[in-house]
Amino acid sequence: MIAPSRAGRRRPVIWAAVPLLCVALSAHAAQHLSGIAQSIHAQAPNISVRAIATALEAYSNLRQRHLTDKPLVTIVDYSVSSAKRRMAVADAQTGKVLFYTYVAHGKGSGLTYATRFSNKPGTDASSLGVYLTGHTYNGEHGYSLRLHGLDPHFNSAAYRRDIVVHSAWYVSKTFAKDHGRVGRSWGCFALSRKVESAVVQLIQDHTVLVGYYPDPKWLDSSPFLKATG
Repeated sequence: MIAPSRAGRRRPVIWAAVPLLCVALSAHAAQHLSGIAQSIHAQAPNISVRAIATALEAYSNLRQRHLTDKPLVTIVDYSVSSAKRRMAVADAQTGKVLFYTYVAHGKGSGLTYATRFSNKPGTDASSLGVYLTGHTYNGEHGYSLRLHGLDPHFNSAAYRRDIVVHSAWYVSKTFAKDHGRVGRSWGCFALSRKVESAVVQLIQDHTVLVGYYPDPKWLDSSPFLKATG
């Protein structure tokens, strides 16, 4: 049995498809983001254009609200099998993909595919939604990254649930090939040991991360997937 993982307990101080972007953005901005989404998809083809467009819309919304001033967006497409690369870190302004890699979902969310999500402690499930990254710390799994969930009822409990980015031995291309999937976390975004440190260093401190799944309730209710006026 593949052992699950839990984040360290040390606490630091502290749906739209591309055409639907027109609902929330000006025509010019929507056209620009559509081009960026297509560029990211070309470099990270496992991740759907819809997932990318949704993440870019959230990024644009958070930037307008002055919640981030960095150009990075991290996209995790939970509708994709964990046996495939389904996480991309991209420059939201140029469309350049900086990392394209494997990521685990929580054991409470499913086996190969993530189909169940929760915001509740004790479920060991992944949480959908829009996040801002926090700062790093050294915990049970070494160098790790705190996350702040911004979507009420979907990921707002992420910090107190210890949903973080950390490395794991069970996340790699080889593991996926041998088992038909990567291992599962206890809800965290677990990455390969080969890339986790570099990813965390890049996306720490108030960059946007979106855990995507085509869930109508989340897509319709997220305050970060709506027009800002």
